Amino acid sequence: MRFRTRTSPHMVPGHSVGGLMRQVLYALIPGTLAMAWFFGWGVLVNVVLSVLFAVMFEALMVTLRRRPVGVTLGDSSAVLAGWLFALAIPPLAPVWVLLVGTGFAIVVAKHLYGGLGYNPFNPAMVGYVVVLVSFPRELSLWPSPEGLADASFTLWQTLQTTLTGRLPEGMDWDAITRATPMDMMREALVSGQTVHEVTRSPVFGSFSQTEWEWAGNLFLLGGLWLLYRRVITWHIPVSMLLSLATIAGVFWVIDPDQFASPAFHVFSGAAIIGAFFIATDPVSAATTPLGRILFGIGIGILTYIIRTWGGYPDGVAFAVLLMNMVAPTLDHYTRPRIFGHSGDGRG
Repeated sequence: MRFRTRTSPHMVPGHSVGGLMRQVLYALIPGTLAMAWFFGWGVLVNVVLSVLFAVMFEALMVTLRRRPVGVTLGDSSAVLAGWLFALAIPPLAPVWVLLVGTGFAIVVAKHLYGGLGYNPFNPAMVGYVVVLVSFPRELSLWPSPEGLADASFTLWQTLQTTLTGRLPEGMDWDAITRATPMDMMREALVSGQTVHEVTRSPVFGSFSQTEWEWAGNLFLLGGLWLLYRRVITWHIPVSMLLSLATIAGVFWVIDPDQFASPAFHVFSGAAIIGAFFIATDPVSAATTPLGRILFGIGIGILTYIIRTWGGYPDGVAFAVLLMNMVAPTLDHYTRPRIFGHSGDGRG
């Protein structure tokens, strides 16, 4: 007789931690390439440098803890944390932003809690929030595809900007940067414009700025591949995106001039990559089926609240970290009944 068991950390037979991490990395490639196509070489430079720094900090901490370096680096968890952090920050961010962010992600959020499997918070999001709070100006300078094209921004100029924190001579930040969809919507509504007036801008596509829509679609494709490969389950991404769309839909129906549509919230900012690649972190997320659903719902609702009334235009990182704190409680109260024991645990 066979029984289904649901508890962590069961994995599909034949898969290692490193193998699962690498499949997530493969799924990130389409969306990363789309971002590089629209936002320039800086995306790839960020990924390379962030991964390099993350691996460096990982090797340092493992050495200090007298653990086998090769085995730890082989699980690719540091590579994934560095990659996700790189996608969260502007492509022309200075190198010290990358260094500080990956340092906090690997040293503080991961190893000071005991390493992989013991960290209560998503390391990449801890690193991102630290630099967002510490370097608000640098984190607001997202390049405009049109501005980069007009300036003929090359790989060498990208490296110069990243390593020095200054644009090449003759260039100006105002000429090559543009507000993100979330920033643009937030500032416009504060200034008295309506949602319809904002979305009439030629830089907007069906739901959001065109380049963000394409990147979101390709991250969605990668996320669906992870579902197909059973690297993740549907519970967190579906519940997160559905709750985000639902609460956005309620306010949109009440006042469509002051509240953006559900589609805008889903395809703008970090909602898609957050749902499939960040919130589904197997260590810091809830692990029971019902716990995962509640975990995703909480992230979706908190994301909308922070985006609409909070101090930051996109709230995915903060929402994930807040729900990371709740995950152990969710698991405790949503544990499936153990076979052979009564519901009160007395057997």
